[in-house]
Amino acid sequence: MSWQRIRPVSEGGALLSGGDAGASAFSQPSPSARFTVFYVAISHYSSHQKIELSGPQLLARAIASQHATSARALQVFQDLQNDSVPFNVSYSLLAGSLAQTQKYLAVGLSSIKRKRGSYLLDTLKSIFSQSSEEELKEIVVVVFLADFNMEWNEQTLSEISAHFTVPILKGQLLVIHAPQKYYPPLEGLKRNFNDSPDRVRFRSKQNVDYAFLFRFSADLSQYFIMIEDDVICAKNFFTAIKKFIQAQAQSYWVTLEFSKLGYIGKLYHSNNLPQLAKFLFLFYQEMPCDWLLNHFNMLLTQKDTIRFKPSLFQHAGLYSSFGGTINRLKDNDFDENPGNVANNPPAVVLTDMVTFEKHTPENAYSNVDGYFWGKSPAMGNHFTVVLHEPAVFTRIMIVTGSNDGKKDLLGAAEVEVGQNPVKTTEGTQCSKYFKLGPLVKGQFNRKNIQEGISSSLSCLKITVTKKQEDWVIIQKISIWTRNKNQEVQRIPFTVKRWLSYFIGQLIHS
Repeated sequence: MSWQRIRPVSEGGALLSGGDAGASAFSQPSPSARFTVFYVAISHYSSHQKIELSGPQLLARAIASQHATSARALQVFQDLQNDSVPFNVSYSLLAGSLAQTQKYLAVGLSSIKRKRGSYLLDTLKSIFSQSSEEELKEIVVVVFLADFNMEWNEQTLSEISAHFTVPILKGQLLVIHAPQKYYPPLEGLKRNFNDSPDRVRFRSKQNVDYAFLFRFSADLSQYFIMIEDDVICAKNFFTAIKKFIQAQAQSYWVTLEFSKLGYIGKLYHSNNLPQLAKFLFLFYQEMPCDWLLNHFNMLLTQKDTIRFKPSLFQHAGLYSSFGGTINRLKDNDFDENPGNVANNPPAVVLTDMVTFEKHTPENAYSNVDGYFWGKSPAMGNHFTVVLHEPAVFTRIMIVTGSNDGKKDLLGAAEVEVGQNPVKTTEGTQCSKYFKLGPLVKGQFNRKNIQEGISSSLSCLKITVTKKQEDWVIIQKISIWTRNKNQEVQRIPFTVKRWLSYFIGQLIHS
């Protein structure tokens, strides 16, 4: 990594010509300017960054994956682990200063000049306004101005400087650029998928933009999340992301997803970014970036999508960055104010319903993007979640049926919670259960689960009370818990709760 001398920036944010600031990269803002930003060249060489997994471990994972059994895939792994992929780029740090310690999360986005519309400032406003002061202490936002039009870059830098002075001064916002000379050829590329030359150029350059952004961000934080420059964020998205990462502590993962759209809300271990950057750079002209991401996950043996719901980022732009065409794409799982999100403690999921193909019981409870789909359930069939460790339940939500809520609902079923797990021939089950009530129109949503229950729980059980011909989809089972060591206050059953229970029974019947 090499540092060049810096140049001060005028109050509007434009680079000043001539002169020598003669300061270090961590100097204080100049009194004569609104703030000082640093024009820095940083050269990355792949040999400087060490990855956690050794070559043999990565190759073992590659061999274990069906996708990686081909000679081509193995060659890709070898290329990603050594210096056979030329990757040397110098960045201009246009605004902000590099922190001396790693943050928890880097939020990265790349932006170019659009033919119609501009959403970058609104996106940045959403990031900072939807985060608390405590959350912002653990975040750094990296904006890569990736257009070759330097006049646009300077104008955009000036606008960012004027609107986000405080985050820049606090080291919470960095603005970078990489000169065009570091890009590979962008003309005469392969026309895969019968795309027009303009589209091929656009998506190929975008892959390189992202590769450069990833490589710059590799040392900034423990984790990195990619968004686009035309999104809005959910309130306290950082806290939801951190909790979800912690919930995956015992699982192997390459990518966690916080939106189901394109390359929005995709999160990585930062120590995987050099590999991902090389991968995008190596195959930049082959296909769009979100397709390449799927191949990267497979190469590192993540076969399933691990997605957090509700989505924390929403596409907000009306006009596409390619050609200015109208793009009304929305994520219908987005919730701008998700509030308290279920934590679903580690558990085993069991059922005696006949499962259809790969729609296994775990899909309804885990963070894999999917659902449980079972054939016509009979009276007495069950669907049971058994926690690895007892916990205090505060809320339970069960959603059944198709996305439109019209098909494959579980029509008649009772919900129970249990204690004292014991091993049986059918797997672990609880020996003592407490009835909570029936599903109503295929749904169940109840708070204050521990009313009348004085100790922590280990099981959630759904029992079918009437045979149905229709198949059943269980979209999601969500459990909210608190620490099992917290005292559980015994609250006696009230008349109101008994009335609620019996009214539910009457509606159900």
